[in-house]
Amino acid sequence: MAEIGVEVAYAGPEGQVVLKLGVPEGTTAWQAVQQAAPALPAGVMPDPTRIGIFAKKVPPERVLEEGDRVELYRPLTLDPMEARRRRALRGA
Repeated sequence: MAEIGVEVAYAGPEGQVVLKLGVPEGTTAWQAVQQAAPALPAGVMPDPTRIGIFAKKVPPERVLEEGDRVELYRPLTLDPMEARRRRALRGA
């Protein structure tokens, strides 16, 4: 089976990591995340419902293609509507 090159990326308060991986064709996004997990910053717990490829959310079973960058997304710390309300109050 042929191998393809992909990346797994994470950015957060714990640090930023971009890992280049060689994976077999047919590898899913979640399988690539699992392969990269040991190299992620301490305390980062990947969630299969919070992954994407090039800023577009994808299901964990999405089969990767050559050059894909799997991104791990963090949970929101503040609801976007609440953040907007707070900004509006400061500007008033």
